[in-house]
Amino acid sequence: MKARILVVDDDEALSEMIGIVLRNDGFEPVFCADGAKALEVFQDNKPDLVLLDLMLPGMDGIEICRLIRAESDVPIVMLTAKSDTSDVVRGLESGADDYVAKPFKPAELVARVRARLRPGDVKAPETLVIGEISIDVAGHSVRRAGEKISLTPLEFDLLVALARKPWQVFSRELLLEQVWGYRHAADTRLVNVHVQRLRSKIERDPEAPEVVLTVRGVGYKAGS
Repeated sequence: MKARILVVDDDEALSEMIGIVLRNDGFEPVFCADGAKALEVFQDNKPDLVLLDLMLPGMDGIEICRLIRAESDVPIVMLTAKSDTSDVVRGLESGADDYVAKPFKPAELVARVRARLRPGDVKAPETLVIGEISIDVAGHSVRRAGEKISLTPLEFDLLVALARKPWQVFSRELLLEQVWGYRHAADTRLVNVHVQRLRSKIERDPEAPEVVLTVRGVGYKAGS
């Protein structure tokens, strides 16, 4: 079954190019050019992934991302011509999993899509524990003191990567490789923003984290 990709972009020529690229790689693209209709199109089509432009008529990509994230953990990749740090970070903080800066190469876009859609391996039962956080890897669930915590697939993968090797400090580049699937240099702000989002969900006090620790000058590790 083909993965369905919702492309939300008002640039007709770019959307057509993205559609050709996605179809050639076996995906089923669905399009929306109006920000105000994006949520409705999302709900009607139930895509497996959303490619979302930042600047749109009707409603901007930041607000659309928040609305989708409020009801779904579907992977969201921002498409943005803006390279300004604040816009990139705002996009990630609104719930996006990744971003691709325009102009981009078709192969890069497909690689990002495949990385976010990669099917999970069949997993044997595995339970990981960090402090009072319990992770059922095969069941894809996280609990704190018995209370279920809802994470996006990417946040879950990030937590599992840290929890599986509590003795290891992970550099941001290593996390980009292991969690995002990158094999080339990428923006390490992706890691910073997602660690912040993860902490906001799993830590009792995100300002004094005990589950995901910062190792100054190196990266992150799991707490004890």
